[in-house]
Amino acid sequence: MIQPTPSTSWGSDAECVALTRTLRRRGTVVLSVFAVVWAFAGASGLASPAAALAVESAAVPLAAAAIALAYRKGAAPSPRSVNLPDNWARSVGIVNVVELAAVFAVVAACNASGHPAFIPPAVALVVGLHFFPLARLYDQGQYKVTAGVLSAVAVFGLALVAAGLSDGSVRAVVGLAAAATLWASAYHVAVKG
Repeated sequence: MIQPTPSTSWGSDAECVALTRTLRRRGTVVLSVFAVVWAFAGASGLASPAAALAVESAAVPLAAAAIALAYRKGAAPSPRSVNLPDNWARSVGIVNVVELAAVFAVVAACNASGHPAFIPPAVALVVGLHFFPLARLYDQGQYKVTAGVLSAVAVFGLALVAAGLSDGSVRAVVGLAAAATLWASAYHVAVKG
């Protein structure tokens, strides 16, 4: 039940429910896929090959389970109305392009300056910050929590780098914490909408 804005016209409640369901499913897929990416990045920093394999082995089933929840038959529609702003889809595209450009810039700057240890926390910060505008654009308040937690993970990762922790340890902490955060958000979107 998306509330139409003055420039948006929805044909029926059924169309609103269908769009809400589509956005929920799409969000769950995107969150789950990036959780897997972060899990693999985190696993690459673990000292134990067995622990890394365990994380990698669990990552895909965790993502698949979240996606299955989102696509389950008979999933109830979101229990609340969603108010999408004018040009929300275009704005989401802009936010994602800016995020991608910022990730590339951060990686390039960290590598060029000879400080690759800063890449995981810096990327986590970019990803975290991009959830703040997405919370408004999708009218998903829980994305503010995702943004805050990912930003806190990034700051903690930067503190670990400053404290002299090894690159692998920083990658493991930031990667696994970011993955857990994205999975929590994916499961919330899949179940609650």
